[in-house]
Amino acid sequence: MELNKLTAISPVDGRYRTKAEALSNYFSEFGLISYRVMIEVEYFIALCEAGIPQLPTLVPEQQEQLRRIYTGFSEADAQKVKDIEKVTNHDVKAVEYFVKEQFELLGLESYKEFIHFGLTSQDINNTATPLSLRDAMEATYYPMLDQLTTELERLAQEWDQIPMLARTHGQPASPTRLGKEIRVFIERLDVQLEQLEEIPIPAKFGGATGNMNAHVLTYPEIDWFMFGEHFVVDVLGLKRSWPTTQIEHYDNLAAIFHVFERINTILLDLAKDIWTYISIDYFKQKIKKGEIGSSAMPHKVNPIDFENAEGNLGMANAIFSHLASKLPVSRLQRDLTDSTVLRNLGVPLAHTLIAMQSMIKGLGKLIVNESAIRADLERNWVVVAEAIQSVLRRESYPKPYEALLELTRTNEAVSGDTIRKFIDNLNVGQEVKEELYKITPMNYTGL
Repeated sequence: MELNKLTAISPVDGRYRTKAEALSNYFSEFGLISYRVMIEVEYFIALCEAGIPQLPTLVPEQQEQLRRIYTGFSEADAQKVKDIEKVTNHDVKAVEYFVKEQFELLGLESYKEFIHFGLTSQDINNTATPLSLRDAMEATYYPMLDQLTTELERLAQEWDQIPMLARTHGQPASPTRLGKEIRVFIERLDVQLEQLEEIPIPAKFGGATGNMNAHVLTYPEIDWFMFGEHFVVDVLGLKRSWPTTQIEHYDNLAAIFHVFERINTILLDLAKDIWTYISIDYFKQKIKKGEIGSSAMPHKVNPIDFENAEGNLGMANAIFSHLASKLPVSRLQRDLTDSTVLRNLGVPLAHTLIAMQSMIKGLGKLIVNESAIRADLERNWVVVAEAIQSVLRRESYPKPYEALLELTRTNEAVSGDTIRKFIDNLNVGQEVKEELYKITPMNYTGL
């Protein structure tokens, strides 16, 4: 069966392909191979600049010619690499042989043995993978999260002056404002985003066991530590981990995945809250002609966007959690378990992007049902009890909390009239009573 959206096993590459396909440039097999090719080419250019006597000093035109090996990398080129891999049974070695073939086509065959000089596969993988992650975050993740927070900010401003009954433990509590409740999520996301941006994206570059043994033995006159620093930091724009074993520690990657998890948890919390507000009729949803909410009940307009987001956020976090706990653990100087796990890096990011897009779509369909919100406030005058007893405390009224407790802790409805009659009978001055009469569930909303 030929692979397409209908035959793909994963919904990321099937049903949701259009929502996540931007990630294929970074985390597909093609994407991984192209980043590996880039590392091999840039490494050779850096070697030429390091002063190795057998290598030429490349003029800008030659450097550009070499860089076209990866800037012009095509699916046909990737297939060539895969064909080589069928023989080598080693994915990184196949990339090395492909680059050597390109050198022959450019008339640089006399230098091709310096491709991959002194390196192990992980020098390529542990620079290509974090580089692809950084680029994917900048190109897809940050813009999508910004789009979502911008939509939340728009709604928070629009709903700033709408008083709303709060619920703690599911029970009526001191009123709040709808816009403020949205701002809670914006603030939480901002804090996590700030932490995410501060985590350096790490890379390993140091030979078979991290000590650059082959480099130092062959050319002891070159400062290979500084070469590695320059290549990783200045050329690739990453943070070099040193010292290492054969592989990167993955501790910083784990930290990144943990922040991804926390951001997704915040979004999951938001999705559940909006779902609940819809269920209690605080929100209606815009109806699109032709859409069906239920195969049996024609009246239904389901909160499917928030349910889709919740499900995909859960999938993403399950994988982020495994990545964060598994990758930093490796037997001695290296085992291979990280390799197959890292190939799934794009999967949780894809589920995250799918979830964010669903949330943006869902938020755009919300219609505030102010009459339902106001009616709920009107049914719950009991929530002004806190306000009244606070004023009475200020006035040194004896046992104000207990007085309100007797009034409100009942299964009988507490109405505005009930509250007014209670105030009428208070032994306080008329000025204080007038102050208390003005308190309503609609205006007792604090900051």
